[in-house]
Amino acid sequence: MSAAPGPAAEAVQIAADLIRFDTSNYGDGRGPGERAAAGHVAALLREVGIEPVLFESAPGRTSVVAHWGDRTSNRGGLLLHGHLDVVPAEAADWRFDPFGGVIDDGFLYGRGAVDMKDFLGMMLSVVRDRARTGRIPDRPITLAFTADEEAGGKFGAHWLVDEHSSLFDGCTEAVGEIGGFSTFVADRRLYLIESGEKGIAWVHFESEGTAGHGSMRQPDNAVEHLVKALGRVAATRWPADPGPTMRALLHTVRELSGVDNDDPDVILAETGPTARMLSAAIRNNTNVTMLDAGYKHNVVPGSAAAAVDGRFLPGQQEQFLEELDRLAGEEATVTVRRTFIDRAVEYPFEGRAVDAMREALRIHDPEAAVAPYLVSGGSDAKAWDRLGIRCYGFVPLPSPPSEDFTALFHGVDERVSVAALEAGSLIFDTFLDLC
Repeated sequence: MSAAPGPAAEAVQIAADLIRFDTSNYGDGRGPGERAAAGHVAALLREVGIEPVLFESAPGRTSVVAHWGDRTSNRGGLLLHGHLDVVPAEAADWRFDPFGGVIDDGFLYGRGAVDMKDFLGMMLSVVRDRARTGRIPDRPITLAFTADEEAGGKFGAHWLVDEHSSLFDGCTEAVGEIGGFSTFVADRRLYLIESGEKGIAWVHFESEGTAGHGSMRQPDNAVEHLVKALGRVAATRWPADPGPTMRALLHTVRELSGVDNDDPDVILAETGPTARMLSAAIRNNTNVTMLDAGYKHNVVPGSAAAAVDGRFLPGQQEQFLEELDRLAGEEATVTVRRTFIDRAVEYPFEGRAVDAMREALRIHDPEAAVAPYLVSGGSDAKAWDRLGIRCYGFVPLPSPPSEDFTALFHGVDERVSVAALEAGSLIFDTFLDLC
């Protein structure tokens, strides 16, 4: 009988296998769901003596939860979490099958390679190796593999919190995605650890008008009303207003780069392509993402609608929503319908888990710098926060300097460096030793 692979090699293998499960989440009920992938994860845990429980919030929408570690310890519990679903992919746009789990030229390709089946592979490989070798953490550990994160977690983390909150009793800290990856400042590697997330405001701008023939003058045109409102949204330049997390990052980047400028956008430019994401974390933000109007070329429609993806800084939810209402205009022809609002969260960059992250990175990458940052998007942390759990993002990936890592989230040819994934699994193993 051959020996089990070490955590580094198995991390790549598990991540590739999980990519081959199509768990596309279209956000509207379509898609294959997470059941097959959840079953695979459950089998991997059972194989090393960890007994998972599967929860199905709706047909095919399956999450997995398991308890591990020293359950007799009086230390606060640690929640390790990741989501099973991925955003859709258009295969024709890709170099390889997005659900093929192909390894080529040192990279693992596939939808979810970065978001976030890489971390699932990392977490499962480390947990499995520790279970096999008896290296059990001295605190309670809860493992959660969730459905539906890519659509806000209604059928995943938020459902678990609503229906089965006792599963997370005793958990004080959580570690999940969108942190731990690296960028470069002045040729020095900088690891970014998530310690907060912007809030989400998914809204629809909806306009009403008078329907009629397209050949006649129609001043009460629903499409034109909507376009005027969207023009105001597009023209809005949200001011920089960094909070404590981003101020800490700005300080670190300024020290590393030596840049002599107080403008936060100028400072963040020193992080290279990563600045595209980081600059969104110092201000509120809006993007028009969908349009829906009309049904024939020569008919003026009576209504029109557009989806606006809004993201707000911690503590700014109400004023942000009020500003969206103002941008819609004073006319009664355009209204704002709030379809999904989720909280912004932010935590102090301190505590046992944070110290363990810093030390694990120092051990494996002594010359690197570490700083917190605020995520411009969102994760299941918004659900765990409802239980009073402090959430951090730590998927340690010492990516090559040539890689524009942030562009890979939801991108075509999404991929992760095999070497970075292997190194990250070793860093994560050390983190569990220290946390």
